[in-house]
Amino acid sequence: MPQEWIEVCEVDEIDEEDVIRFDHGPVSLAVYRSDKNQFYATEGFCTHEKVHLADGLVMGSTIECPKHNGRFDYTTGAAKKTPACDALKTYPVQVESGKVYVKID
Repeated sequence: MPQEWIEVCEVDEIDEEDVIRFDHGPVSLAVYRSDKNQFYATEGFCTHEKVHLADGLVMGSTIECPKHNGRFDYTTGAAKKTPACDALKTYPVQVESGKVYVKID
């Protein structure tokens, strides 16, 4: 099945250095805007305790889980601080005409 770009939101709906939740069918994502005005998307739930990362704290390129403070690099998905050990899946993001789009496979 070919991937298609799915509209997430308007660019200005995500503040710089922030994250929002985006649900599409059975998939829940965390969509980020960096302090450099770049956009990223990862799976939405922490790989440790399945808490949604959209409720977490964004610091630079790091998202901190709100439950046990595990940390991930949202640009790569890499786990950076325990108790998070498993990486997050990342998704391609593009911005066009003031809108943020993501590809979900």
